[in-house]
Amino acid sequence: MPHKVLILGSAHPLRGGGIATFNERLARAFMENGDTVMIASFSLQYPSFLFPGKTQYSDEAPPQDLHIKSWLNSINPFNWFFTAIKIRKWQPDLVVVRYWLPFMGPSLGTVCRLVKKGRKTKIVAVVDNAIPHEKRPGDRIFTRWFVKSVDAFITMSQQVMQDLEIFDKKRPRLYTYHPLYDNFGALLSKAEACKKLNLDPSQNYYLFFGFIRDYKGLDMLLEAIATDDIKKIDFKLIIAGEYYANASFYEKLIEKLKVADKLIKHTRFISNDDVKYYFSAADLIIQPYKNATQSGVTQIAYHFEKPILTTHVGGLAEIVLDGQTGIIVDAHKDAVAKGIKRFYLDNNKSKYAENIKKEKTKYTWDNFIKKIYKVLSKES
Repeated sequence: MPHKVLILGSAHPLRGGGIATFNERLARAFMENGDTVMIASFSLQYPSFLFPGKTQYSDEAPPQDLHIKSWLNSINPFNWFFTAIKIRKWQPDLVVVRYWLPFMGPSLGTVCRLVKKGRKTKIVAVVDNAIPHEKRPGDRIFTRWFVKSVDAFITMSQQVMQDLEIFDKKRPRLYTYHPLYDNFGALLSKAEACKKLNLDPSQNYYLFFGFIRDYKGLDMLLEAIATDDIKKIDFKLIIAGEYYANASFYEKLIEKLKVADKLIKHTRFISNDDVKYYFSAADLIIQPYKNATQSGVTQIAYHFEKPILTTHVGGLAEIVLDGQTGIIVDAHKDAVAKGIKRFYLDNNKSKYAENIKKEKTKYTWDNFIKKIYKVLSKES
């Protein structure tokens, strides 16, 4: 039976990134399931002084197929009350709320409480992080407030399942795979992608993709490619993503390590329309994270059938099959260097692509939706 589903979380005109892109793709999945869907996004997501990037807003055209309302102000308690009234008026059967940062705990937790009050509306939280990568005062208080406001949880890493135990042991929860990001277009030929990016198609390219934050280990990767063994390997590292960390630290490190000749720096926000060019040009995607829960970059790589070199942290190694769909290493510069060398010497890209083609069939959005409804059946 079709349901009225409200997704509470970031969406256009807020910039793509992982959260907004996921929410919009999830909305389409519910629509394909026959459900009526609305996204209640933020009118103000972060105060400007807390936002690490250049702008929070997209210059891309709004998606014409989605019903998006920019209602929630994350820092205005009066707005939380009126946002809840608007949601209640729409009368959703199900609210799917994204939780990725304790800062959002007060606003999301309050809205969820008000929406549920006296209603049959069920609320499922898709929890990216229960404990954040970059800790701040108040994190646990805010998360606890949010956790107690929902009926059930979906997580995309076993680490988050464990972290939730700190805050709640009673509510039902299910772990499922992060679904495939299949909304960035089809794989292009390397020649076509390189032409768009002004790159030499005869060159090997390894890709570090996404917002640059300290926990993602770009510094460790730079140190790895500065080692003697890796300097001899013929490849260029593309760094594609906006700095959400201290850019001068990384620029000084590049100068100190003398690795500028190995790098192609596109350190800016990469629009959804351009994602396909970077992944189509790349021979290997590198995720040298120091800590993590899960990452959408892995699922973009799988969509484009590109192998992944990842560290054995959080949920990253739950997705990559070592030696089949990628390479798993310890979170250390020497281990990352050995992983790069191993991939280069293996020299069998078609093997990885064929394995990924088989493996990625289980990361469907339909399965993700089924898990949401399944966890609700456990709650009832």
